[in-house]
Amino acid sequence: MLVEVCANSLESAINAEKAGADRIELCMELGVGGLTPSAGLLKAVKENIKIPVHVLIRPRSGDFVYSDLEFDVMLKDVENCIEIGVDGIVSGVLMPDFSIDIFRTKQLIAASKGVYFTFHRAFDWVADPYEALCQLEQIGVNCILSSGQQKKALEGIDLLYSLNQKAANCVIMPGSGIKIDNALLFKENGFSVIHFSGATFQAKNANRENLSMCFMPFLDEDKTLVSDFKTIHDIVVRVK
Repeated sequence: MLVEVCANSLESAINAEKAGADRIELCMELGVGGLTPSAGLLKAVKENIKIPVHVLIRPRSGDFVYSDLEFDVMLKDVENCIEIGVDGIVSGVLMPDFSIDIFRTKQLIAASKGVYFTFHRAFDWVADPYEALCQLEQIGVNCILSSGQQKKALEGIDLLYSLNQKAANCVIMPGSGIKIDNALLFKENGFSVIHFSGATFQAKNANRENLSMCFMPFLDEDKTLVSDFKTIHDIVVRVK
């Protein structure tokens, strides 16, 4: 069984290779579902490990419906990844009605220049997973990362199993909540690959009490955070 580890740092990537993982999905900010890693992190990982590196292309947290400006950033990130020499791209785009944005997903695949393409867990939001599977196979997606439209892959294993049975040329990769006590179950149910982070918490060197750098309202998944023209303009006028 192929093991893909979701690595959020250089240390995580090195640990994954040493532990026997077959490949990594490189990202940042696991707490919000993963975001595109920095160019510096990607280059460092490529210099330090030999197993395949697939890269998450997701410009922000929240939904998977992107503005033209956001999508332009995604295409540029894919271009950068291909120049660096990654082995795979992990991404995806939805329409407001939770259907696959076929046009933009095809653009991402084209920008990926033939490297392995995984449609990520935006799949878990689609209204009709069977129709989505058919559409993604038709446009050349190699793999679908999914929890079976549940919080954890174990809870969604019935849908995952059904999708795996129907898939003709696309790998169904279970992910979310896979641990040592349930990993073998996915192999026993016919899956050829699993995805997990294997992450544990480590103590920080220091933490300044009563001055957290984390602002929870900024993590509201129902809203997109954007620097506002009027707010900036009013402050500029006030201080100039």
